[in-house]
Amino acid sequence: MEPFASELAAARAAQAAWERQPLPERLRPVRVLRDLIVRRADDLVAAAHADVGRTAVEVLATELLPSASALKFIEQEASRVLAPRTVPGRLRPTWLMGSRDVVHRRPWGVVGVIGTWNYPIFLNVGPVAQALVAGNAVLWKPSENAPRTADVTHDLFRAAGFPAEVLQKLPATRDGGPRLAETDVDYVVFTGSDGVGRKLAARLGERLVPSTLELSGCDAMFVLADANVEMAAKAAWFGLTLNRGQTCIAVRRAFVHRSRYEEFVALLRGYVAKASPVSLVTPGQATQAERLIAEAEKRGAEVLRAAGPGVGATYLLNAPPDAAICREACFAPVAGVIPFDTIDGAVSRAKQSPFGLSASVFTQDAAAAQALAARIPSGSVVVNDVLAPTAHPATPFGGLGASGWGVTQGPEGLLAMTIPQVVTVRKGSFRPHLDEAVSPDPATADILRGLLRATHARGLGERLRGAWQMVRGARRKKK
Repeated sequence: MEPFASELAAARAAQAAWERQPLPERLRPVRVLRDLIVRRADDLVAAAHADVGRTAVEVLATELLPSASALKFIEQEASRVLAPRTVPGRLRPTWLMGSRDVVHRRPWGVVGVIGTWNYPIFLNVGPVAQALVAGNAVLWKPSENAPRTADVTHDLFRAAGFPAEVLQKLPATRDGGPRLAETDVDYVVFTGSDGVGRKLAARLGERLVPSTLELSGCDAMFVLADANVEMAAKAAWFGLTLNRGQTCIAVRRAFVHRSRYEEFVALLRGYVAKASPVSLVTPGQATQAERLIAEAEKRGAEVLRAAGPGVGATYLLNAPPDAAICREACFAPVAGVIPFDTIDGAVSRAKQSPFGLSASVFTQDAAAAQALAARIPSGSVVVNDVLAPTAHPATPFGGLGASGWGVTQGPEGLLAMTIPQVVTVRKGSFRPHLDEAVSPDPATADILRGLLRATHARGLGERLRGAWQMVRGARRKKK
């Protein structure tokens, strides 16, 4: 029997009615949900702390504020983004005279959302809300590591007024994701590791189910010679230790110009000296971290590590650019620090990692930052900051390469929850292609050659000759 068959049947039945609701009606619960996030903030904070040990400051700053902002963006922009688009007549080819084209955004139908645990509110609320507002029903499988947070979040969606069958929370179990991948949904949004993402993509590909995959990262920071090194070092520390390193866009590699390298490292030494070890949500991440540290140290890197038992914030100084820490995804507070002499060399070394989620550049030269950003293969590049700007609700978020495909957030994320459908209406009765199918005429080829020359040839003379060729062909056709 197909997994979640009854849930899917209920979702399909409810989605048909939900899609027919005017967009303002589908948006009404979004405003209520935003208010509920404010009023139930303490419940969400407590749940996230109980599930994954996140602090109140982190939950408020990186979960609730971005979630509320994402919902506000949807409220403000969904009507514009999802509105039917009339194709301008000036773009219509001559051979389609009399037609009028409108591009509509239709929902996929039933969207499966497989959620993550490291940001159990923000990384679930946004995709779920976008899918619902676009007219889809959602089967949501929360992470097994954050069941309490999922319960509170789901309660808020229900209290906001989203119909029960339109958003169904599936069991927060480890096997729930693979089971949902076998369900006959129309689209899947997955946030998680690249390893699981590859398996999911392979299975969905066999069934031709499209998806958005927001996968792992191995993000690079570039500190140029003119950078504010103190700010860059603080950003590297923030980008490593936020959520105890359990962030897909954590700073994993810092490429520092050799002229500023010692200054940068000296600041990091001060931060590390004051730090304490942390606990990670999944034991496997601690095991991987120790392997990455040992591999880099064996290859000559200096280990700068917070003292004490457990996983301490760790910088691998002078790490080889092809060391495992510089190529693999990691969910622990471990990063490599690599000096460079030229931008070309830094970019070349950075490209040794297959991941392309985000990156950062520190410099006082805006033009240099823009030029470097164009050379970095990643979904986003932040200049003179890290992490925080990627949560801007009006910008898309997603990666390339081993970091997956598709985007969430912004107009692009909302559009991803829909299929474009073109509706073309032709006036009049002039349909020469239909007549040609019934009664072929050799003159038609002259008319078409003339049309091609008249509308696409270079030079007025050639275009006029093409028009005359059309006229001659039309005269022959009449005879």
